[in-house]
This record gives sequence, structure tokens and C-alpha cells, in this order.
Amino acid sequence: MILSKIYPHRFEVFFFSLLAILFGSLLIPIEFFDSIFSPILFLINLVAGVVLISKSKIKMWFFVLLLVFSSFLLGRDLIDENRSQNISFLRLGIYFSFYVFVAFEVVKQVWNSKHINKNTMFGLVSGYISLGLLGFFLCLTIEMVSPGSFFSSHIDMYAEGAKNEVLMYFSYITLLSVGYGDIIPISSLAQKATVLIGLAGEIYLVVITGIVIGKYLNQLSQKN
Repeated sequence: MILSKIYPHRFEVFFFSLLAILFGSLLIPIEFFDSIFSPILFLINLVAGVVLISKSKIKMWFFVLLLVFSSFLLGRDLIDENRSQNISFLRLGIYFSFYVFVAFEVVKQVWNSKHINKNTMFGLVSGYISLGLLGFFLCLTIEMVSPGSFFSSHIDMYAEGAKNEVLMYFSYITLLSVGYGDIIPISSLAQKATVLIGLAGEIYLVVITGIVIGKYLNQLSQKN
């Protein structure tokens, strides 16, 4: 079985597919990346998610359904350039549902790991990156529902492909508690979302990362 062979490396596969989503626009012009390559990379990440939860048949088939539906929406967009907002919301809903489930599954698998190794560390980082993507989809949904919820003094939020890049950047600097102040949440809903993203990042670093480090130190002490 292909899945059984890939499963031991599930966190590595998921991690590198996440990196492609985050940094692919450094290699590909933003207008092409946002309209074509980014949706394809998200589909690849969905496939990696299927591998990640392949031990649970119910969850796996749920992810497969998300993958099929998302592939259908991507094909429809490529054929029809006039993308409706309803389709965009539907795709956002699929991705948001996926990353909620996958972040929970990664955290659960890392939490239950009895032996801390390289694969576990990839899982730990992948869970954190997934939180940033959840924050991105949350911010993007808010901006689509209420344009102008986020403001930047030096970036045109409505330039081709800029909105996705700006809000993804905003989500991660908030998750990392950097907060340069170059992008500002204006609406009350955007401000609440910003607080939620920041809290999620801090809780993950303090609780989940702390537990993994504790297990690793305990593992080292037992070897000695």
C-alpha cells in the first residue's frame, strides 16, 4: 500500500507542502501564483493531509471528499474566469474546515508521541504553520465580507494578488507576536480575529511546544 509506505514520513510531506504554499510566490510572479499555482499547491497540501490522517478511515474519506470538491472548484475557475464570490466563499470554507481538522490531528499525534524524533519535530512545526493558515483564511473571509477591515498605509490591498499575500503575511506576524504595525485591523471583527490569532500562537508555543520539549528532555535523561 502506497499510503502505508508514506505514512511514517507524513509530517515531512505535509511540512514541505506547507512551505511551498508560503514561499512559492518568491519564485513565481504573484499574479500567476495567486490565480493558478496557489490553488494547486493547496490541493497538494490536501493530498498530504489525506496521508496524515490515513489511519482513520472516516476522517480520510472526509478529506478525500474535500479534495474532490476543491479540485472541482479549481477546474471550474480555470475554465470560467468570471469567479463568483459564492465560489470563493465555498473554497474558503473547504480550506478552513481542512486546516481546523488537520491542525487538531497534528496536535493530537504530536501530543500522543511517546518517542520524540525528527518526524515529531516536523509535525510540531507543521501544526504551528497550519494555525497561521487558519488565521489567514479567517482574515481573508472578514475582508471579503467587509472590505476595508484591514488597512495598510503603504500596500495597495486591492492590487492583483496583493490581498492574499498581505493577509497571509499579517496572519503570521500576528501569530509570531511580531506586529510591525504596517497592517492594521480596522473593524471590530478584524480586531477580535487578530487577538484570537495571537492567543492561538502563544498557547501553541507555551503548551504544545513545552510538552514536546519536556518529553524530549525526559527521553534524553532515560538514555543517560
